[in-house]
Formats: sequence, C-alpha cells, structure tokens
Amino acid sequence: MQLALDDPYTDFLFGLAGNSRLKKLAEPHLQSTRRLHDTRCHNARLAEQAPPQRSRTFHEIDYQARSWPQAFRTVLKAETMALGDNPRFVVTSLEESTPEILYAELYCARGQDENFIKMMKNDLASDRTSDCRFAANHLRLFFSCAAYVLHHALRAELLQGTELSQAQPSTVIIKLFKLAVRVVQYKDRIKLHLPGSCPVKALLHTVTERLYRLPRPRLNTG
Repeated sequence: MQLALDDPYTDFLFGLAGNSRLKKLAEPHLQSTRRLHDTRCHNARLAEQAPPQRSRTFHEIDYQARSWPQAFRTVLKAETMALGDNPRFVVTSLEESTPEILYAELYCARGQDENFIKMMKNDLASDRTSDCRFAANHLRLFFSCAAYVLHHALRAELLQGTELSQAQPSTVIIKLFKLAVRVVQYKDRIKLHLPGSCPVKALLHTVTERLYRLPRPRLNTG
C-alpha cells in the first residue's frame, strides 16, 4: 500500500484479511443477507424450484487499520451459503464505481489473471528456468508462451461449444493428446487407430472437421 501511496498517479485495490473488528462491522450486513437468503430459499420451495446456492450483497464500511495513514474505502462482500457465512473485504483508493463493481468486476478479475499465470506455471512449465545459461532459460519460456498461444487458439477456433471450450491446458492435454492409439505404418502414410471405446471420439471428430474447414494459407511461389 505504501508504494501506491508514494505515487500520486497510482491507485490500489487490495484484498483485506478479516479480523475481529471487521467481522463486528460486517455482522449487521451479514444478518440482512441471511434474511435475504432465507426468503429466496422459501420462495424457491414455494415455486418448486431448486434453492439458490448463495446470496450476496455488497456494502461499504467505515474502517481504518492502525498501520494506515488515513481511512480508505473498504468494501464488504456479505455472502451467505448453505455451509454458513463467507464475508470478504477489500480496500481501495478508487472513489468511483459501486461496491459490487469494485469487488466482482475489478478485484475478482485480478484473481482470474492469477489463474492464467498459474496455468502457465503448472500446466506449461513456464517456471522451468533452472539452466545456468540465460539463453536456454529464455528459450524455455518462449516455448511455454508459444504453447499457451496455441492452446488459446485451439479453444477459440476448434473447441467452441464443446466440453473443453473453457478447459485449462492440462485438461486439454490429457483429453486430446495423451491418448492410447494403435500406429499402423503404410508406404505413403501413417494411420493412428483409436480404441473402440475411446471416450473422446466424438470430440476428436468435431475438432478434426473444424480443422479441415479452416482456411489454408497460400504459399507465394513466385
């Protein structure tokens, strides 16, 4: 926070760990959200529908930590689920936008960015830079980035509308590439035969059809 405060052109939006004081300030809003959740569940039962999984409301609370030089805007997400309450807090220097937009669209978007970084590290090994040479580590990172670009293009062009349209790289790799096949070599071709009970046969067929419909680049032979 201090780094952001030292720069007059920088704003911040941080997650805030709950403490006894914050929980006390949040309790009236949580009580209201519990009543809302009970009402929604009651109405769902009357309509013979499935009860909602959660109810949430967003609020601003007056809070200043001891280490802060001043009070900053603090947002509460008051959420009630079947398993109990799930309050979350963020603090920000932003004065515009509603508490819901600040939390749901700005703060949670940061969490999605972290998921993308996690995909690069865990699924595509972008953090495998253990070589003593810079050039080797640079090339490894380049390959990881290229693999992610291919993964994104695969989802955007070939997997739309399928069960893998939002899948992480590890899921796509396991379901589409790590397959047991029987390899038959001919004079002019190699055929890969899937097992008869392959669970993703229909998905592979869909991907193959879409792949053949993609426009082919023209080679300039002149």
